[in-house]
Amino acid sequence: MPTPRSQLFETLAQVGRALGNGHRLELLERLAQAEASVEVLATAAELSIANASQHLQHLRRAGLVTARREGRQMIYRLTDERIVQLLNLLRDVAQSNLAEVERLVGRLFTPADEDQPLEAKSTQELWADLQAGRVQLLDVRSEDEFQAGHLPSALNLPADQLDQLLDRLPRDQPLVAYCRGPYCVLSHQVVERLRSLGFQVTRYEEGYPEWKAAGLPVD
Repeated sequence: MPTPRSQLFETLAQVGRALGNGHRLELLERLAQAEASVEVLATAAELSIANASQHLQHLRRAGLVTARREGRQMIYRLTDERIVQLLNLLRDVAQSNLAEVERLVGRLFTPADEDQPLEAKSTQELWADLQAGRVQLLDVRSEDEFQAGHLPSALNLPADQLDQLLDRLPRDQPLVAYCRGPYCVLSHQVVERLRSLGFQVTRYEEGYPEWKAAGLPVD
C-alpha cells in the first residue's frame, strides 16, 4: 500500500510529467507573455487545435495553467508567475549539463553572416542602458502580447510587419529588440534585417517574462 510519502512524491511527479514534452514547454512560453485562446496557442506551437487542447489539459491537471470560458472560446493563463522561474531553472540546468542544448542553441542563432555574430545584451546591461536613456527598445512580439505588458517605453514592431513599420524607427539612436524569451528567434531575425538596412541594433538575450520575473519595471 502506498505510503503518504510515496503518494506525495508521485503527486509532485505529475508536474514533471507535464513538463516532459516540448510542445507543452512552447505553450507555457507563449502563456508567459499573456493569456490566450486555444486557437492562438495552437498557432504559436504549430499544433492542431485538438492536439493543443490535449496538451493544455495535461498542463491543467498538473496545476500549471487554468482556463475560463469566454463565449465559445477557452482562454488559458499560467496559474502562477513562478512558473516562469521554473522554466528558467530548467533551461539553465539543461544548458549547464547537456552539451546537446548548447549545440542546438548555436544552430538556432547562427547569423546569416558568420563573420558578424549577433551579440546580445544581458539584463543588467539593458537596465543600465535604459536608465541612462541610451537605447530604444523594440518589442517584436504580436500586438496582443505587447498590450498585455512590455518593457518600459518599448515600440511594438511585430516581426511579420517589420517592413511596413520601418518609418517608426529612429536612426539616430541604438535599438535593442526583444521577444518571448531566450529561445525566441523573432528578435534575431529582426536584428539581422535591420542591420542590413543600416540600423544600429542588437538584441536582448532574455525576453519579456524573464525581465518581469527579475522584478524590473514593465508597462
